[in-house]
Amino acid sequence: MAEVSVIVPVYNAEEFLARSVGSIQQQIWGDLEIVLVDDGSSDGSLALCQRMAEEDFRIKVIHRENGGAAAARNAGVRAATSDLICFVDADDYIEPDMTKWLLIAYRNAVASGAHHEGDFLVQTGRDEVDESGKHLEDALPIPEKERFDDSHSFLLGLLLYTSDSSYCTKLVPRAQLLEHPFPEGMTGEDFLLHMQMLPDLEGVLIIPHLGYHVVHRDGSVTRQSRTFSRSYIDIVRHADYVEQNTVKTYPDLREAALRFGLYERLDYMLHVPIEDMNEKNAFYEEVLAYLRRNYGAMKQNPYLTRKNKQYLTLLTKAPVLTRKVHRMTMKLRGKYDKF
Repeated sequence: MAEVSVIVPVYNAEEFLARSVGSIQQQIWGDLEIVLVDDGSSDGSLALCQRMAEEDFRIKVIHRENGGAAAARNAGVRAATSDLICFVDADDYIEPDMTKWLLIAYRNAVASGAHHEGDFLVQTGRDEVDESGKHLEDALPIPEKERFDDSHSFLLGLLLYTSDSSYCTKLVPRAQLLEHPFPEGMTGEDFLLHMQMLPDLEGVLIIPHLGYHVVHRDGSVTRQSRTFSRSYIDIVRHADYVEQNTVKTYPDLREAALRFGLYERLDYMLHVPIEDMNEKNAFYEEVLAYLRRNYGAMKQNPYLTRKNKQYLTLLTKAPVLTRKVHRMTMKLRGKYDKF
C-alpha cells in the first residue's frame, strides 16, 4: 500500500497536465499512488492520462462522465488505497518535497502523542503564479514556524479569510473524506467541506513550507473575475450553512458568521448585473431582505471594516442607484466593471 494517494481531477487539461502530473511523479520522498480522474474530457486528456499510466505503474486512471471537480475528487477518494490523501488541480503543480514534509509532520505529530492519527489535517503553504511562473500576490502568508490551529480557530480564520480553505494544500485522512465527501453540484465546495468536517477533527497542523503553486491562467473559467458567476450565489448559500449549523457547535462564532454572511452578500450585490436587480430575481430579493433584516447588527459588527459598513448601508437603502454610481466610478478610475 502506498503511503499517500495524490488525486488529480482532470477536465480538458491536455495543455498543462504533463507539468502537473510530472511534479507529482518527481516527489523525492514517500511511496505514492497517483489517481487521475478524467471527468468526461472532450480533448486529448484521457489519452494522455492513459499514456502516462503505461509509463508509470504508480498512476491509476479513472474515466467517468462529466460531473464536476467535487464528484471527480470523490471518485478518486473511493478508488484510492492509501490512508492519507492529497489533491492537486490539473493546472497547478507542486514542489518536489511537498509530500515529504507533509508526511513527516503528520507522523511526528502522531508519534509524539501531540495529535491522534486520523483526527487532524496537515497544511503546506502555497503561492500564486501566472502561466509563465511569475510570482503574483500571495493569498496568505506562510508561517515562520509550525503551528497547530484547533478546529475552532481554523473555522474562525475561514470566516475572516485568514485560513486557507483549499484542500489542495492539505494532507487528509482518507477515512474522513469517506465520511465527509466533497459537496457536489456547487462551487466553493472546499470551504463548505471544512465547515462539515472540522467539527469532527482536532484541527489543522500548519507547516512553514511552500509546497503548492496555484497557476492563474488567462481565460480560465474557474478563475475569471470579469463574468458573473454562480459562485457568488453558492458562497451565500455556504454562509447560510454557517449561520444555521456551524454556529450551533461554536456559538461564539455568531458575530464572525454574520460578518461572513454580510460580506458575501456585499460581494454578490457588487457583481449581480444591474438589470437583474429587481423583484423578478428571487435570489436578489432574498439577499436584499437579509441585508435589511440584519442592518442594525451590521452597524455593530466588530469584524466589518468601516468601508464594508458604508457599502452595505448604501446597498441596503438604495441598491440600484449605488451600483450605477459604483459602475460609473470604476469606469472613471479606468477599472473594468462589466455589470
